[in-house]
Amino acid sequence: MKQLNNRTVLVTGAGSGIGASTARLLAKAGAHVCCADLQHSAAEATARSVAEQGCRASSHALDVREEPQWETVIEQILRVHGSLGILVNCAGISAASALAETPLAEWRRVLATNLDGAFLATKHGVRAMRQAGGVIVHIGSASGIRPSAGAAAYSTSKAGVGMLVRAGAKECRDAGLPVRICAVSPASVRTPIWRSMPFFQDLMAKTGSEQAAFEALEQGGGGQLAQPEDVARAVAFLVSDDARHINGVELIVDGGFLL
Repeated sequence: MKQLNNRTVLVTGAGSGIGASTARLLAKAGAHVCCADLQHSAAEATARSVAEQGCRASSHALDVREEPQWETVIEQILRVHGSLGILVNCAGISAASALAETPLAEWRRVLATNLDGAFLATKHGVRAMRQAGGVIVHIGSASGIRPSAGAAAYSTSKAGVGMLVRAGAKECRDAGLPVRICAVSPASVRTPIWRSMPFFQDLMAKTGSEQAAFEALEQGGGGQLAQPEDVARAVAFLVSDDARHINGVELIVDGGFLL
């Protein structure tokens, strides 16, 4: 299927996990994918993997917390491609500490990436799309709907993303702008973000590998973890014309976790 032929897509956090899977899937659908990541080398690696499958991609360095970098990347995309039709904001970080023990610096670090980054993605995405139209999709989390103990900063940031999506979608709709804004909110996904969490590091040391640690999580009552591709497929639907009348929603991809 080539639903996205001649569409230009920007994917943040494209260096790994959900972002990398989303970039590859949207490229297969015919888009030119601009892969952006804090680590430019990681974005370049994803762009190379897209090119190796016979699709089109480029890479950009982007710290989603920094507005001047957003301005630079968007300007480059518009100059080279003429328009930006889709923006998928996958960049995000986590932290695991009890609320009463969470340093203010850690709280601010998580919200700066997950919520400030989503705000800047929305702001500059809408500016780039308000004439020709487009779609913005953020990666939220089931933890922003049902809080996760020991991850207050992460849960709060993702809850904020859900409201940002609804507020942004309503604002665009009320202003008559041809821009849809949605979110895909998964439960646990097998991505590198787990490696930053002390309890998961301990679990890897105990079980002997990352794969074994994920299996231990599942066996411990967490249910089957999603693969990044499961989330990417939901994103691909929301950015397609099949979802043209879907706006301001938070699509939950959690295998029933929130039931």
